[in-house]
Amino acid sequence: MTLKQAIVQFTPPRVIHLGKWIADSDYRHKSRHLSRLKKLLRYQVATTEILGKPIEIADSKSFLWMYDEIFEREIYSFRARVEAPYIIDCGANIGLSVLYFKRLYPQSRVVAFEPDQKIFDILNRNIQNSGYGSVDLHRCAVWTSETNLSFMREGADGGRLAGPGDSNDVLVPTVRLRDYLSQPVDFLKLDIEGAEVDVLADCANELQNVDTLFVEYLSFAERPQRIDELTTILTEAGYRLHIHPPVTSPQPFMRREVLGGMDMQLNVFAFRQ
Repeated sequence: MTLKQAIVQFTPPRVIHLGKWIADSDYRHKSRHLSRLKKLLRYQVATTEILGKPIEIADSKSFLWMYDEIFEREIYSFRARVEAPYIIDCGANIGLSVLYFKRLYPQSRVVAFEPDQKIFDILNRNIQNSGYGSVDLHRCAVWTSETNLSFMREGADGGRLAGPGDSNDVLVPTVRLRDYLSQPVDFLKLDIEGAEVDVLADCANELQNVDTLFVEYLSFAERPQRIDELTTILTEAGYRLHIHPPVTSPQPFMRREVLGGMDMQLNVFAFRQ
């Protein structure tokens, strides 16, 4: 252990926080904005400048979760083989992932999908205000065909194509994701709230064109699990997988946490060796 590591390990967190507050202006900037956002009510539309330029948010709790995953832990970080990678973002929400991709690769071309009209409007404003180009936004859900399907609006990051037991709030247009995979894709992100296995099964033969793939898998408590289908599709397409559980039930034999109808969530990272 180095002297610096020992100092950090044995220094109380409050002292470390105070030291960073004094020495690091970026840390002070983030801390102020995070503190304000934590005080907001759920589903309260607000604006934050935590990333520099103003960003409109639909819900503070979901924003804080996404900000931590995307900008602090950088779960979408990847090595592109070209300077201008082609990125497909399915389930773009208010645009944090798009903003991250454009910061990571400013010359990238991003195609993003978001079906919820309210959330899409915020996404559109955030991307316009960012000044980034080469971003194509589509107000539709990705699916296995072009049609119109019932959609359950949640107001933040939990809207989804309606399944058994869901309220059918509104019809949304869908596109067939497979149609977008006929050319090389450097990064594909699937955060589509339960439709991921059906969509990947439909795209299986085209996944050869996708270099790196992120999938959020959701397990609904009252529906059969499909983890086996998901991993089979990805491994047969030639990917190696890492699987992270961002939300867990510490004692699932005794008590399973059910949030939004889901008893498990997995982040699946699929990559070529």
